[in-house]
Amino acid sequence: MEVLGKAVALTATCALLAACGGGPGGGGGKISDDKIVLAVLNDQSGVYADLSGKSSVTAVEMAVADWKARLGDDAVTTDIEVVSVDHQNKPDIANSKAQELYDRQRADVILDVPTSSAALAVANVAKSKKKIFMDVGAATTALEGEQCNKYTFHYGYNTYMLANGTGATVTRDGAKNWYLVYPDYAFGQDMEASFTDAVKGAGGSIVRSDPAPFPNDNFSTFLLKAPGLSPKPQVIGTMQAGGDLVNLVKQYNEYKLRDKGIGLAVGLMFITDIHSLGPDALAGTKFTDAWYWNATPENRAWADEFQAKAGKRPSFPNAANYSAATQYLDAVQRAGTDGSDAVVEELEGHAFTDVFAKNGTIRPEDHLLTHDVSLAQVKPKSEVTEPWDYEKILSTIPAAEAFQPVSPDCSMG
Repeated sequence: MEVLGKAVALTATCALLAACGGGPGGGGGKISDDKIVLAVLNDQSGVYADLSGKSSVTAVEMAVADWKARLGDDAVTTDIEVVSVDHQNKPDIANSKAQELYDRQRADVILDVPTSSAALAVANVAKSKKKIFMDVGAATTALEGEQCNKYTFHYGYNTYMLANGTGATVTRDGAKNWYLVYPDYAFGQDMEASFTDAVKGAGGSIVRSDPAPFPNDNFSTFLLKAPGLSPKPQVIGTMQAGGDLVNLVKQYNEYKLRDKGIGLAVGLMFITDIHSLGPDALAGTKFTDAWYWNATPENRAWADEFQAKAGKRPSFPNAANYSAATQYLDAVQRAGTDGSDAVVEELEGHAFTDVFAKNGTIRPEDHLLTHDVSLAQVKPKSEVTEPWDYEKILSTIPAAEAFQPVSPDCSMG
């Protein structure tokens, strides 16, 4: 009752300020239902559960607690609820769950949503409901391209960023001939296109590209094919992620393809993948990382707090969900309302640096969060000094170079 009383009192104050026109950011001065509802919609039982799943719910809960502690009695409301649902990596389920979250559970924002096909489905729901969606888990550039919309924000990474870092760098380092294996759905198709462009742009060539079923636990058909291709590929570029990536790498090592002169490049890798396989299984592999828990003292301090609650070191989606929830709440605070249009206005063009995003900017033209990212390399076990200490940061890729220009296909209408 005390929390609700604060919210009502603050709302009444906003009304006296001409519907919060004299308050922070303007925008109507009303918190719907007297509370803010943050919904985490993601995979909590399948191939992407380990890299995000319930641990991202923990990250969002941490963001709410830290936000309340930072603002105290100045917060526009302290009545904030976090709810979560498993979408099972299926777009039809993601669609129905998103509608339920917005309509029945009165969610003000949906967060995370890995699996690009699921994310695109939720983006359409957000557009039709005029409710905010901040996608962290999906990589497809369609979210800021032909399927962008006013209420959808793409937060953290995308296929262009991954290919621009890994594909171009590995090619320039001498691996000119590539064999691409990608999951046969929106994410994989987007990754295949982005990596093809990056490899060719760096002077390489694609010997062959093959779609693989998703999810999948047997990649032998593709891996055993590689030595017989002409010209022989110098590297297999795997576009799988999560549990699928773990399975592919295990089989790559089982068939000793590295000994046959065929290296491995990973399009999308999470620290949870390295932990599952062990660092020696991936030692020397270069990849683009959106965030690493041990890259800076600030990152490590937050990772210590996360580990105390989640029992493991955070992946970059965990940190990105924490950041997205925080930036959403800050936008509500500036607007003085959780009304979607007012919050969108506060998010568009917002520049910031936080524990996840360094030199971050939410582009107003397409709602893509751009920020500095890293080119990383997996350490061999002999160089690992503590649990989860798996990455060596080779260089920083500035935000302006990491992400693609604004697409002419994006229309915010």
